Amino acid sequence: MSDPMRPPVSPHHAQPASLRSGPSRSRASLRTAVVWEVLQDALDRLVKATGREALDVLDTGGGSGNFAVPAARLGHRVTVVDPSPNALFALERRAAEAGVADRVKGVQGDAHGLFDVAERGGYDVVLCHGVLEYVDDPAEGVRNAVAALRPEGVLSLLAAGLGGAVLARALAGHFKEAKQALDDPNGRWGTGDPVPRRFTAEQLTGLVEGAGLRVGAVHGVRVFADLVPGVLVDTEPGALEALLKLEEAAAELSAFHSVATQLHVLGETGAAAEAGGAVETGGAVEA
Repeated sequence: MSDPMRPPVSPHHAQPASLRSGPSRSRASLRTAVVWEVLQDALDRLVKATGREALDVLDTGGGSGNFAVPAARLGHRVTVVDPSPNALFALERRAAEAGVADRVKGVQGDAHGLFDVAERGGYDVVLCHGVLEYVDDPAEGVRNAVAALRPEGVLSLLAAGLGGAVLARALAGHFKEAKQALDDPNGRWGTGDPVPRRFTAEQLTGLVEGAGLRVGAVHGVRVFADLVPGVLVDTEPGALEALLKLEEAAAELSAFHSVATQLHVLGETGAAAEAGGAVETGGAVEA
């Protein structure tokens, strides 16, 4: 198949709690909390290591800017590569509303032809979120992302987790589909499955290491959030905050990686790993 990836704050001065914790606490934050906190810590470490307050970030498949705009609000320059003109239009509008239009650039393209629109070796951080599920060759997608990094760089990789899909189908009573997903080499539960490919933590870390990076951290994302009835989160006082804290606590534990809806891997070049060490955090922020 084709490759369908689908007033400014002063850089790195003390951020108000509302920015550090994202725009608001909402159910949407359950989908991005852990990833954003790990990413923000990685950005902070690179700022200290490089001595440059403004980093260059490449967001492949970045869509309307869920991560690009918050990164720009921290003072970084972000290039978003996405094949969808509609997503890029939404990105432009979102960046303007956030007051960071001068730090966010959207270009139409995809992971396969990444260097037709992006600079090889020109970025401190590359985001590859929700891309590997759709590319023809995930290994090539990771290699391209790594090739876009500077010698002291970080890759943020987010992809669909196999175990989360198997568990969700089983809990919904679709036992044959759960077994199909477990047996299928791409982790698909049937012809109606909208996700072309899913991964285990071992597969993702293998791709990162195979591309020459050191694995700095692995986190499970949406371990519980997709299984909890929305009415409980929306109506019980304090339930959302408690669920966020539970997600944070479980994200770093390898026992829960096998049942997470998504998996996040932070890959570091040798120079970045030496400068900052592994990230050891999971937090609660809405991107």
